[in-house]
Amino acid sequence: MESQERILLATLGMVPRLLGHSAWREVRARRGGGLGVLLVPGFGCGDRTLTLTRTWLRARNYRPARARLGLNLGCTTTLVDRIVRRLEEHAEATGRRVVLVGQSRGGWLGRLAAARRPDLVRGLVMAGSPVLDPLGANPKVVRTARWLTRMSTMGVPGLLDADCFSGSCYRTNADALADPLPPDVPAVSIYSRSDRIAPWQLCQDPGADWVEISSSHTAMALHPDFYRTLEPRLAEWAATDEHATTAG
Repeated sequence: MESQERILLATLGMVPRLLGHSAWREVRARRGGGLGVLLVPGFGCGDRTLTLTRTWLRARNYRPARARLGLNLGCTTTLVDRIVRRLEEHAEATGRRVVLVGQSRGGWLGRLAAARRPDLVRGLVMAGSPVLDPLGANPKVVRTARWLTRMSTMGVPGLLDADCFSGSCYRTNADALADPLPPDVPAVSIYSRSDRIAPWQLCQDPGADWVEISSSHTAMALHPDFYRTLEPRLAEWAATDEHATTAG
């Protein structure tokens, strides 16, 4: 059996375990209070990969929204621009600041968006996100990303550009990732030492709380401990946020 098939079967096998776990089934209180949550999928993934997370959030009275990035293969700056627009839209729809939850690349894209518009962000969750060095991810993933840049030069639209690896796009975003998080944006970084895609050391953002779980990279949002980590933090952010916002 090919390794990709083994990974897929192992990932799908986690779904029944999650759905039967108390972290999923028990809804002690619907404490979300309508707080908006914008979900940003990982590299090469679409919004559907976080469908279960949206379901979990709705059951607790949060208002989850899709990032609408397609398969998250495009230029970093372009995708951050789109995330900021979605933040503006969701903040306007909910009348409050929004929580960003990003998986893998989605986490560090969310961090860039939060740094640009902290007035729109109530909190930030980064799951398996190598924010200290995105190019330090598994070499196979980096090679795939570089291959996409070659496809981009051949005229295929909507892909990473070479500028994202060595030009002004790279320098601007690398500098932004190196800057401290805004002081009014609480953050948590969830990582796993079993992660073969994003080295766990690169996920330890100095401006975030660190939480270790035992999960593969791709199945992180299917692990009960992911939701155990979210539950108290989201509830606290919802309860203590009285800041109404007008997006602009």
